[in-house]
Amino acid sequence: MNTKEPIQVEIYTPYIKLDQLLKFEQIIGTGGQIKFLLDDEKIKVNGEICHEKRKKIYPDDVIEIQGIGTLLVVKEEAGE
Repeated sequence: MNTKEPIQVEIYTPYIKLDQLLKFEQIIGTGGQIKFLLDDEKIKVNGEICHEKRKKIYPDDVIEIQGIGTLLVVKEEAGE
């Protein structure tokens, strides 16, 4: 069981697609690499197994990647 705290990922848009998020975090190098993680059911979004590479991920969504860790998506607040 992974007891580490989730890695917070800030986004500046209303949502980010799952494959873009994993590339941004350097978990995968290309969009095609996500297929293997999805086919092996290694990715969960908010506790549900995900099969969509372009699933929209919103702030407060939790992405668990078996063998890698957990990401928590947060909305970047505009600084004044």
